[in-house]
Amino acid sequence: MRAPETARFLRRAGPAFFRQISGDRRREISPAPRRPDLKAWNKEGLHAAWLGHSTVLLMLDGFTILTDPVFSERIGLRLGRLVIGMKRLVEVAAPRMELPPVDVVLLSHAHMDHFDLPSLRQLEDSHTRVVTADQTCDLLRRRRYAHVHELRWNQSVQVGPARFTAFEVQHWGARMRNDMYRGYNGYLVEVGRHRVVFGGDTAYTDSFKRLRSSQPIHMAIMPVGAYDPWIRVHCNPEQAMTMANHAGAEFVLPVHHQTFTLSREPRFEPIERIVSAAGPHPERICVREIGEEFHI
Repeated sequence: MRAPETARFLRRAGPAFFRQISGDRRREISPAPRRPDLKAWNKEGLHAAWLGHSTVLLMLDGFTILTDPVFSERIGLRLGRLVIGMKRLVEVAAPRMELPPVDVVLLSHAHMDHFDLPSLRQLEDSHTRVVTADQTCDLLRRRRYAHVHELRWNQSVQVGPARFTAFEVQHWGARMRNDMYRGYNGYLVEVGRHRVVFGGDTAYTDSFKRLRSSQPIHMAIMPVGAYDPWIRVHCNPEQAMTMANHAGAEFVLPVHHQTFTLSREPRFEPIERIVSAAGPHPERICVREIGEEFHI
């Protein structure tokens, strides 16, 4: 980041932001409540593990996808070795070294808690592809991946056995205040008979209705946190459940909660509310703790 941009950010951040940063410095990061047994996954079926925040490892018939990877202890502005930003509450459930080879890194938008550059550099590999939103690839070291695909809404790309289709969500894509041109996506992922929705970040929108078809959606990865007071850009748990139902999703994997303090709602309120929103079928909420796995 250029010096004038950094100065403007620091002026806007204000005393409250720096009080949080100061308090975070003394706080320990808790261990993940669960650790996925990734070596036990086989090459058939749908497998998913929530690693924290919006980072989910998917394996669909042996094809691996990692969503919005964030392994860093802090996310925010990097000034040399100093990071000005939020500290994790909970460790990542599986660090990069424990993951299987990743076929595709799937990025919803350029916000720092979804597009963490140190984490993405850990994933650079000549066999790994990236699928990302429009006008975000300049943030990546593109030549260090097999290929980087930018998608606008309603565009698709085929990567091996997987088809990725971007769809419109209700959010925004700017990483800093002056780059409002960047895109922001949700995705429909199709591998063989498996269909998964990755909602990225979104407020309530009826665009999920257009994903419903005669083919089932087995799982929807839906954001459920940071809605108080940011309800205009982040859905609440009930809205997340409604959008998953609009898409016709059989199971819901809630993300974007329990990992960073982004808003005012209590830490475990989002998961409690979405389980309640599932009504008589709470088993549809297939993952509830960081590190938990789900298999079909």
